[in-house]
Amino acid sequence: MSAHSVDEARAAKKRALTVFKGLAPVVGVGITKVGAGYGVKVNLRSHPKSKDSLPTEVDGVPVRVEVVGPIRKR
Repeated sequence: MSAHSVDEARAAKKRALTVFKGLAPVVGVGITKVGAGYGVKVNLRSHPKSKDSLPTEVDGVPVRVEVVGPIRKR
């Protein structure tokens, strides 16, 4: 796996939001370090119905998924 630049991760972030919104309850999408490069982090409100259906990469950029729960104002 090659290291991806922060610019590649930014471009994939926009696409990841579109891809994941149809698959899981997304509350946020960001950029994260993955090895020596960058990837996309998708935060979910709850577990999706089928974890197998979630992509592990978008446009060749690795994706990390974390269930963080609902986002609330403090």
